[in-house]
Amino acid sequence: MTDDLRLDLSPNLAGGGITEMLESHGWRLCLPAGGEHQYRLAQIDDYLDKPRSQFLWQPPVAFELDVRVSDEHIPGTWGFGWWNDPFSLSFGFGGGQRRFPAYPNAAWFFYASPPNYLSFRDDLPAQGFLTATFRSPIMPRIFRVFAGGLLPLSMWRVTAPLFRHFVQKIVEEDSKRLNIDVTQWHHYEIQWEARCVRFFVDEQLTFSTQCAPQPPLGLVLWIDNQYAAFPPGGTLKVGVLSNPERAWLECKDLKVRVLDNPASTV
Repeated sequence: MTDDLRLDLSPNLAGGGITEMLESHGWRLCLPAGGEHQYRLAQIDDYLDKPRSQFLWQPPVAFELDVRVSDEHIPGTWGFGWWNDPFSLSFGFGGGQRRFPAYPNAAWFFYASPPNYLSFRDDLPAQGFLTATFRSPIMPRIFRVFAGGLLPLSMWRVTAPLFRHFVQKIVEEDSKRLNIDVTQWHHYEIQWEARCVRFFVDEQLTFSTQCAPQPPLGLVLWIDNQYAAFPPGGTLKVGVLSNPERAWLECKDLKVRVLDNPASTV
């Protein structure tokens, strides 16, 4: 393994979210208590002012850190890892730079509360605490404009199954639900290679997949009160949730390093 790479992370906030530095070389990302009338976000990332073509990360790299959260059932989503910010962060609820939508590429630990349903496949977990990857082709903007024009089909019950089938043909994905106490400190690691991704919890391999995302990707850690659901037989729904209590994610000892001897297989 090489030396740890330098990270340049910046806060990205909405709806009263705050970030705080911890004494243990880490961050606390906090959401205030609030209702479902406002999007709330606390995030740190390294890509806020960059176009996707200038996102920093490509394989073979490894990302590791220690994380705990305030509750096992925080309304909304939280997580950490790499992605390409395909939907300009928040489906229009606020926060983030406005980018033209793209197909998703990601490798991350991800928590999604009900009513989230964040899988295009019917045989993969779509909520709870997950390891997950998405792999999509990098297409010219004109093709993304065409696909974006089909998005309204996802909101009508008659045509939503056709749109879901269309996306399944384009977007590869893989995931696994994890059963751990996320309110306790755990050490998480993602090893991203060109043809595989491995996920570790407390130095134990928990999931590996050949569904590796397309680079370049940005590094992100966040907590928010958003939901997005596109379940089998249903339509696409997005919105924000109330969180009666203050919620937070704490992280420390965040490192990224280049993998010297990638295995290249699962």
